[in-house]
Amino acid sequence: MKQDPRHIRISDYNYPLPDERIAKFPLAERDQSKLLVYKKGVVVQDCFTSLPSLLPKGPLMVFNNTKVIQARLHFRKETGALIEVFCLEPILPNDYALNFQQTAHSAWLCMVGNLKKWKGEALKREMVVKGETITLTAERGECRGTSHWIDFRWDNPTITFADILEVFGELPIPPYLNRETQESDKQTYQTIYSKIKGSVAAPTAGLHFTPRVLEALGEAGIEKEEVTLHVGAGTFKPVKSEEIEGHEMHTEYISVNRSTIEKLIAHGGEAIAVGTTSVRTLESLYHMGAALIQHGELTEEQLHVTQWQPYQENIVWPSTIDALQALLSYLDKHHLEALHSSTQIIIVPGYEYRVVKAIVTNFHQPQSTLLLLVSAFVKGDWRTIYDYALANDFRFLSYGDSSLLINE
Repeated sequence: MKQDPRHIRISDYNYPLPDERIAKFPLAERDQSKLLVYKKGVVVQDCFTSLPSLLPKGPLMVFNNTKVIQARLHFRKETGALIEVFCLEPILPNDYALNFQQTAHSAWLCMVGNLKKWKGEALKREMVVKGETITLTAERGECRGTSHWIDFRWDNPTITFADILEVFGELPIPPYLNRETQESDKQTYQTIYSKIKGSVAAPTAGLHFTPRVLEALGEAGIEKEEVTLHVGAGTFKPVKSEEIEGHEMHTEYISVNRSTIEKLIAHGGEAIAVGTTSVRTLESLYHMGAALIQHGELTEEQLHVTQWQPYQENIVWPSTIDALQALLSYLDKHHLEALHSSTQIIIVPGYEYRVVKAIVTNFHQPQSTLLLLVSAFVKGDWRTIYDYALANDFRFLSYGDSSLLINE
């Protein structure tokens, strides 16, 4: 009898990761990282620059073009206490692009560091932005889980919230790097193809790509497309429950152009995903299309993929092409050039991959949902991959080495 994925024990996905194996900084040349290649249970080692020659030829290669924002804001109280306000997602307005364009007020859902020292008074900080002196205030609103509604206000209508973050914000590098953000991180913790501001963590599988690797992909006949999924802080949220059922996935916002869906269909509904964020986007597209086939008319909000939606039983799942065609029909009907929705999809062993045929990804933390996603893709054979990486001096996590996992 098949195991209920909700009862997967996270302790079964542990492995020893000494601190010295976590890459604290990237290599001087991004594309010189090691590349572990896994196919049909066999592991070999190569260099990332070899990637174009190793990829399967049929699928479409999909990148996440999100850009990391400088989301950490620091305020010092008159008492000297330092309060950190970490912007997670926009609330008012709740559209990322619109929020960044605000010129007087912006509200975000934020995590607050040193919360016990913030008694509720408005925090103020004076700063110079674009040659103009402004005062930024932060006011704490209602608590939502482990986060708070924070209202930001400033007194110069020529300055946008994006301008403020650019000058005043600090790039939020992963907590497991155990170091302060450095100026160099502003370049190295962004993919070279990042475009759309909104993430508080980089889609790190893409950090290895350089212009010469992208050019070589074109020469190898690999067609490339981009999607947008804004990565939330929940990507670092540890699984604290014994069974995965007790872990709630955070909502991630996705945007996919109509032309990308058309290209996916032209490639037989098959994709090579660069990173786990692209995996979640692509697999969520399938489940949105399947929901349209099952329920008929839905709003963009109703297309939201819930955490356990892919594991429903007694459903006749449509083909990948049919699901993608349903999304195209939806866009046609509503005269839309892009699909904007959200997902809480969790991919764990027992999940059936619908779109993704190969994954380019880094090495993930023990007992993480990302490791579960990898395990689901390689049919439980994740230890073969991680044992090899540990035994052969691979560098781990965000600034570490890469892997190519092929499912054929």
